[in-house]
Amino acid sequence: MSDRKSKYLTKTRFVNGLACPKWLWLAFNAPDRLPSADDSAQHRLDEGLRIGALARQRFPKGILIEAGSIEENVSHSIELAKKRVPLFEAGFMHSDRTSYARADVLVPVGKDQWDLVEVKGTTEVKEEHIPDVAFQHRIYSDAGLKIHRCLVLHLNKTYVRSGEHDFHALFQEVDVTQEVATLAPDIQGLVDELLQASRLGAAPEFGRGETFHKDEDGVHADDVVWKEHPDSDLMELYYGGKKALGWLEAGTYWRIRDVPRDQFKGNGARQQAIQQEAYTSGRPHIDQAKLSAFLKSLQYPLHFLDFETFQPAIPLFDDSWAYQQVPFQFSLHVVEKPGAKARHHGYLSMEAKDPRKGFAEALRAVLGANGHVVAWNVSFEKGRLKELAAHLPEYAGWLGGVDARFVDLLVPFRNFDYYHPAQKGSASIKAVLPAMMGKGYEDLAISDGGSASLAYLEAVWGHIYGMEVSKDQLEATKRNLGAYCGRDTEAMVWIVGKLGTLVG
Repeated sequence: MSDRKSKYLTKTRFVNGLACPKWLWLAFNAPDRLPSADDSAQHRLDEGLRIGALARQRFPKGILIEAGSIEENVSHSIELAKKRVPLFEAGFMHSDRTSYARADVLVPVGKDQWDLVEVKGTTEVKEEHIPDVAFQHRIYSDAGLKIHRCLVLHLNKTYVRSGEHDFHALFQEVDVTQEVATLAPDIQGLVDELLQASRLGAAPEFGRGETFHKDEDGVHADDVVWKEHPDSDLMELYYGGKKALGWLEAGTYWRIRDVPRDQFKGNGARQQAIQQEAYTSGRPHIDQAKLSAFLKSLQYPLHFLDFETFQPAIPLFDDSWAYQQVPFQFSLHVVEKPGAKARHHGYLSMEAKDPRKGFAEALRAVLGANGHVVAWNVSFEKGRLKELAAHLPEYAGWLGGVDARFVDLLVPFRNFDYYHPAQKGSASIKAVLPAMMGKGYEDLAISDGGSASLAYLEAVWGHIYGMEVSKDQLEATKRNLGAYCGRDTEAMVWIVGKLGTLVG
């Protein structure tokens, strides 16, 4: 049964409710108001299902219990538990009829005990995993299961694929029994609090009894507090973090322009002061001396370079690992001298095979031997080239030479040597380009790196998720990916040109 339609406190609702009581209230009382899963969220769900299926191969003779209705799932789980074999997705109900959970894996131990195994698509145990397992432990124990150990089975970040997958080495097992036991006395109280919050007459809101927190799901956008303070921009404060949240929670300040200058301290203080000045004046901040020095440091010909990568949770190729950033596309704009027209080169792999060697060969063919290589946040490109050098030792010497030529176009914007109030505290190219040039990515079918990665994964590797992509879809994705990656490097050409105009 869909968690949106369930009337019970499930493990997903428990964990999400701890982070955001309003999300929990909506899940129980107005599920249609919860944001629908976007492409990224749907991909994570698909990856989770694939990871779960692979994890089951570690437990021979296990039985997968189909979902059906909650009542059917519980009934089948109780009956199959008598067989003393590994159970996948076994569901049990707490005796108070308020809580229900399905175990990723229950493994029989000895005569009458069970190991509870929670499968995670992460590469480490995270803080939120312990309450998740403790919530399940409470339900299964109440249902009469004797839990021997509590285990988290996550992807092994040290596993490097070589040939067919080793399903034991692919995952790492971590015993969290003690951590669960430490939290266990508090679980009932947390359950009671969340159930009480779910039964309120209205949704908990910021400023109405709920602590401010990051609203990643966007469920707080219609809170009364924002209607009362429609011009609040404090969450845009550069490096604001917990300090900005504290001001909001206390109602001390609502707008950046109202914060006393002496409150800007520590990391980001200079940028915060510049941001406040720009917000107050409505004009961009331009440090002509620093921008001029940056431009004079550039060595032509300039090679504006950008990579696109995808991150399969389960490594698809030999000599790759979980969530490795695998480059499949690059765009390169070359400007021979100041004011010269840029030449464009690109590479895009659309075959279901390891793209790394083709990527390196194509890049070496078009990247000149002299002049700076300009990227936005060069640590990303440098990291991918370092991984390519390790994977393709025959290219290592050349790639090392490319690494030494990088210049980071992010730097003058991260330092706020140029800052436009329309950037809203961000120094990303997605914020800088429209603020500086009045045009961005809004005309493109693919407008961000995450969407590019998912589009590529769906078009080229969709078959591993049971998806079928038509030839027309494949061609459309190819065009859209080319346009997006090309815009990133073209944008850098425009920005450098604009900076030159600003400083004369």
